[in-house]
Amino acid sequence: MELANARSALKRKRDDAIEPFDNGNAATATTDASSVDLSLLEAVEKSQTTVERRLRDNIEARLKYPDQPDKFADSEIELHEEIQRLKTLAGGPELYPDLVNLNVIPSILGLLSHDNSDIAVDVVGLLQDLTDEDVLEDNDEPARVLVDALIENNVLELLVQNLTRLSEFDPDEMAAVYATLATLENLIEVKPAVAEMVCERTKLMRWLLGKIKVREFDSNKQYASEILAILLQNSAANQRRLGQMNGVDVVLQAVAMYKSRDPKTADEEEMVENLFDCLCCLLMPLENKERFVRAEGVELMIIIMKQKKLAYGSAIRALDFAMTKYPPACERFVDVLGLKTAFAAFMGKIPMSKKNKKERYQEELEERIISLIASLFGGILRGSRRDRLLSKFVENECEKIDRLMELYIRYSDRVKAETERMNQLKLDDLEMDEDERYNRRLEVGLYTLQLISIILGHLWSSENPRMRARIELLLNQQRITKEDIKDVLQEYHDNIGDVDGPEEKERAQAKIQKFISAF
Repeated sequence: MELANARSALKRKRDDAIEPFDNGNAATATTDASSVDLSLLEAVEKSQTTVERRLRDNIEARLKYPDQPDKFADSEIELHEEIQRLKTLAGGPELYPDLVNLNVIPSILGLLSHDNSDIAVDVVGLLQDLTDEDVLEDNDEPARVLVDALIENNVLELLVQNLTRLSEFDPDEMAAVYATLATLENLIEVKPAVAEMVCERTKLMRWLLGKIKVREFDSNKQYASEILAILLQNSAANQRRLGQMNGVDVVLQAVAMYKSRDPKTADEEEMVENLFDCLCCLLMPLENKERFVRAEGVELMIIIMKQKKLAYGSAIRALDFAMTKYPPACERFVDVLGLKTAFAAFMGKIPMSKKNKKERYQEELEERIISLIASLFGGILRGSRRDRLLSKFVENECEKIDRLMELYIRYSDRVKAETERMNQLKLDDLEMDEDERYNRRLEVGLYTLQLISIILGHLWSSENPRMRARIELLLNQQRITKEDIKDVLQEYHDNIGDVDGPEEKERAQAKIQKFISAF
């Protein structure tokens, strides 16, 4: 009770006006920039000495009067005021190297472990201000110096340790949780390697998993989902690490809350997108695809698609990631009757909402479902499952082949238009090298055109007379030749990389060569 009273005293002071650093020359409007910098540095050095003295007094009072909070409350209020004054530093990021040289960083970070969490909350707010993206803009070198010093003095460990003791029932501490996540994001922005460092050195991932498991939505749950996505997006190590922590199952549980209902607000909608971003990143390593299948992730994504809620497109994206180069997921998809749902989307029968009325959203969905079907053909090579997949292109008078050729023409026209545009640039002496040209064509639709051609290759190679007759009829009607399809396949063949090793590259090229020969 007494400790609570001491904390209340500090909180009463929290909103009081704190005088900024002032060495008595504030009225001199003509002071040049260098003298202002020097004045600020002198004030910072003085404040550091003051902070250390206040902290020493506070520790002594706490040890001497452990059961009498009133005896040490004043020194904690003074500490709070000194930390608030240090926020002035955010106005001069070019001075950060001097701040580091003055050895202020260890003094500041030491307060993150203070017995009174309100002091730690103040420090978190200070760190957020110092590392704010707007503050650090155009100050790359000072920002790097500050972040390196913070990391060297264990800021990651101290921030996460403090995070675990903050209560989200206290408004100030709830705000400090948000500020902690913001500070971590700022550190990653300046030094991307922090994304792996913080996961190696702390229990941040476990805390984030615990946060996204909570059913109730709030701004901190949204931010936790965003930070988790940032940690996963460019790090195979973090993807594997989270998979080993039962992360696939936890993220599936989090998205399952939206299988039959839509988010209520724009912020909640953003959180759901973040969760699916996390899931797709997790599905990059092979071992996590296995965990996804084992946790019945395929079934959950199909249920979400059938419910036709806002997460419909995200479920297709997750399935595409899960099934790419992973036959067990493709087999499970067919076994749990996913073909009907997938081909409804392929035929353009997607649920309409404010979001997916946007043309680009529909295109992305279209490209994902084409990729998913190409993965199915690549993962199911024989047997009854293969027969069921192929039969989809014969039913209803080969309507799926009609749709496939419609898509082929659309994406082919788009790629041709971009090629002509780039050729014009060449005439205007704005030449692009071959890699740039190829990547640009991929961006406007060449990759999807290649996948469509691969699906056509699978259909043609099945030697089904009805399929072949339909394809030839449509080619003749559109004045397209098999040579055109072969050209697309040949370019794809020639650009297959060896990221999965030389043997896998040879296998992939041999498969495409079979389609070219069949045509």
